[in-house]
Amino acid sequence: MTTEPNGRPGRSRARTLADELRAGTDQELATLLRLRPDLLNPVPTDLTQLVARLSSRASALRALERLDAFTLQVAEALAAAPDGTPGTVLRDLVAGPARGVKPHPGAEPVDRSAVLAALPGALAALRERALVWGPDNALRLVIAVREALAPTATAPGGTGLGPTLSEATLGMSPARLQELLQGAGLPGTPDPVTAVAALTELLTDRKRCAALLAEAPPAALGVLEKLVWGPPTGTVPDAARPVTAEQARSPIEWLLARGLLLPSGPGTVVLPRELALHLRGGRSHRLVEPGPPPLLSAAERDPQAVDNAAAGQAHTAVQTVEELLELWGLQPPPVLRAGGLGVRDLKRTATTLDRTEPETAFWLELAYGAGLLAPDGEAGEVWAPTPAYDQWLQQSTAERWAALVGGWLAATRVAGLVGSVDGKGKARPPLGPELDRVLAPTTRRAVLSLLATLPPGGTAGAEALLPVQRWHRPLRGGATGPDGRDLRTRLTEFTLAEAELLGVTGRGALSSAGRALLAGDDPVPVLTPLLPEPLDQVILQPDLTAIAPGPLLTPLAQALALCADIESKGGATVYRFTPGSVRRALDAGRTAAELHGFLERHSRTAVPQPLAYLIDDVARRHGVLRVGAASAYLRCDDPALLGEVLVDRRAAELRLRLLAPTVLAAQAPPDTVLSVLRAMGYAPAAESAEGDLVITRPDAHRTPPRTPPVPVADGPTAPDEVLLGAAVKAIRAGDHAATAQRRETVPGPAARQLPRTAAADTLAALQTAVLLGERMWIGYVNAEGLATQRVIDPVKVEGGFVTAFDHHAEKIQTFALHRITGVAELADG
Repeated sequence: MTTEPNGRPGRSRARTLADELRAGTDQELATLLRLRPDLLNPVPTDLTQLVARLSSRASALRALERLDAFTLQVAEALAAAPDGTPGTVLRDLVAGPARGVKPHPGAEPVDRSAVLAALPGALAALRERALVWGPDNALRLVIAVREALAPTATAPGGTGLGPTLSEATLGMSPARLQELLQGAGLPGTPDPVTAVAALTELLTDRKRCAALLAEAPPAALGVLEKLVWGPPTGTVPDAARPVTAEQARSPIEWLLARGLLLPSGPGTVVLPRELALHLRGGRSHRLVEPGPPPLLSAAERDPQAVDNAAAGQAHTAVQTVEELLELWGLQPPPVLRAGGLGVRDLKRTATTLDRTEPETAFWLELAYGAGLLAPDGEAGEVWAPTPAYDQWLQQSTAERWAALVGGWLAATRVAGLVGSVDGKGKARPPLGPELDRVLAPTTRRAVLSLLATLPPGGTAGAEALLPVQRWHRPLRGGATGPDGRDLRTRLTEFTLAEAELLGVTGRGALSSAGRALLAGDDPVPVLTPLLPEPLDQVILQPDLTAIAPGPLLTPLAQALALCADIESKGGATVYRFTPGSVRRALDAGRTAAELHGFLERHSRTAVPQPLAYLIDDVARRHGVLRVGAASAYLRCDDPALLGEVLVDRRAAELRLRLLAPTVLAAQAPPDTVLSVLRAMGYAPAAESAEGDLVITRPDAHRTPPRTPPVPVADGPTAPDEVLLGAAVKAIRAGDHAATAQRRETVPGPAARQLPRTAAADTLAALQTAVLLGERMWIGYVNAEGLATQRVIDPVKVEGGFVTAFDHHAEKIQTFALHRITGVAELADG
């Protein structure tokens, strides 16, 4: 084996994957750990353990899922070739032979120059991930990768190839192999091994194989054509029956008699891989994709019109979330026992918001993902705004939008799955526990990134985006739904619709704010100039309405919604004042004088006389009646008014009884008494046990502090540079300790076990190493009884302890002498 200046084995002559990693640089090792972070949990002790971990099937499949289509095709071609395949053979498998071989007419045309240009990059990507190793003249796949990608008769790989002739003839009798040799026109051989070798050599020799096929009946060639590009298996009655060339009567029998088809079961036959490659003209894949398909813009929009449309929708999104949470702060719906929101509550909320149920589910999930909505965790658990919602309200519209969209982009919850049926046949509820999909954030970012590659104003639909996504991650499509579409297809469609609702896109094109968000920049300065300026005044009209000609400042909008009902929304919002809405403001603690002052400050015109009369009239009657708990009672300083209520038939359900000239007792809860009296036209007020007015605030219900739902992790997170550097050092130090050459200073077992020496010899050797400054090999058993091997530079030996620099931990450590099993010197170099 050759060695490099650092003493590591030369890569060109590496015998194992561990040797190759050992010969590589620290930067290459760090790249491997960065691309495959699952290898770091926990940090391997040395390269041998690292290779064992990366060679596991689970880790290999995780790495394959993150390859693009061409790199995966290169790996599949290697899996279809023998281990130790030269790079020239791989090149011909992927791109087809340069000349002398006619391509199969069913193969898609291939740009050989483009394939050859992309091949080194694909091989480099496979090497970086330690999926391929070995010199260029003997490329090897990690065993787990070969097993995962190897085409078989029962599970054809991406190549559509079947097993090799050697694999397909396993278990075949020696007599039958001799019959196949005779049928193919080959001389007999002394044993089954040489018989299989002779048949394989025939099928891999282009001239001899072509001569044999030239003798085949046209119908037999037609059978091969059906199997050539896969799947390589076919159904044949009694496929395992021994047929000789003389006995063959049908096209299938002609092929079976010569080993051009081989039985793979009692009723199935398979096309050997060598013959399939011959028929294909040497190519492993029918369609080779050295690069992603081009993404063309479906339509061109005016970039300014795109930004304006997106900004308008961004403002609508913020207002919708605010309206939703204001509603639920006043009337929080219950949490289902299994989690989520009930169908009736979803319908009620959708009706109030004037939205469809799927769209309402999206706004609910958006608020939940941003941490603005959560269960309150109390008895009779309900959904309610969180304290973070009040902080969110204090921000500008652009800042609130950025918080919503940032949460949406990273969330693994998928609102589009609401209403779909789960494995038990039940519909998934909004805010339920079964809406997380790890593929969601990567798909959202992939869709927006592809839109960002188009010129400003360019649009593209799902049908154009999906082929590009499939090329970049062909194995990451997710499960197929009942409609036959995979998860990635549905997520792409959801993303385009949701991005339009949020204002990330406008008229189908990515907005400027969306581009800033995607690039990691602050979108607030980009979006703010496009949003309408909030107003601090409204127009009061004599018909008891107020018109807001644009968006209002948040405090003004909240105060106005307290004392008036929203009648219509759009470019301008119309509010209507009613006795009920004014009473609502009075119930919340406002006085008539405060309402008059509020309207005078925020009206562009004088307060209309009908509105002033309405406020004064409701305020005059408000609180004259008092309702408390008896079950309930009514208290009033006006006995005539109480007598009027007592004889009113509409109050019969309250079962009122006169206790005193100013007190009535009711056999109904206070809330029922309040609602009945208000329906009768009175304006009662609730009273506490102390006799004080009970102030009811619509925004009073909040959950305790809550954190947003944590996205479901899509495998281990990428390590930072500090962790990578420490991991590389630890692996190198452990590998150095495990592989260092050493010679024994005292008699003992020779080899790669823990050094074993007598206590006196150990002490003497360590003291000598301190004097001479020598590096030593020790075996050490810690307090937990774990035996390890260490390479140390002893500094001091005293008091039953050795102080030394530990090359594995890369720091000075103290070792108890009685725990050292023995010592050995390291060999020079």
